[in-house]
Amino acid sequence: QVQLVESGGGSVQAGGSLRLSCQASGRTISDYDMGWYRQAPGEQREFVASISWNGQNTYYPNSVKGRFAISRDNVENRVYLQMNSLKPEDTAVYYCRALEGATVVAWGQGTQVTVSS
Repeated sequence: QVQLVESGGGSVQAGGSLRLSCQASGRTISDYDMGWYRQAPGEQREFVASISWNGQNTYYPNSVKGRFAISRDNVENRVYLQMNSLKPEDTAVYYCRALEGATVVAWGQGTQVTVSS
C-alpha cells in the first residue's frame, strides 16, 4: 500500500506563501488521484485541492481558488500544494490523500500551517 508523508508547513504572516510537499512511498502515485485537505481546531476536515492521476484536471473550492495550486510529479512520487496570499483563516493541519477510484487508500499524518495577521 502507499504511504504518504507531508512536509513544508510552518508559520507565516498573512500575505505570505508556503509550498507543501507530499512524498509517497510503497506504490507509484500515478495509480491515484491525489488531494489536499485541511482541518482547523474544532472544525471538520475540508477539501482544499485535488488533481487527477495524470495531472490534467485540478479542482479547488472557492475559498482557495486563485491562491492555491496543486501539482504532481509522478516520477518523483510527489504532490505539491503552492499556497500564496495566505490568510489567517488558512491556519490548519494540512493532509495529503490518495484516492483510487472512489476508495481512499491513504492519508498522510499532516503538517501544520499557521498564518498570523
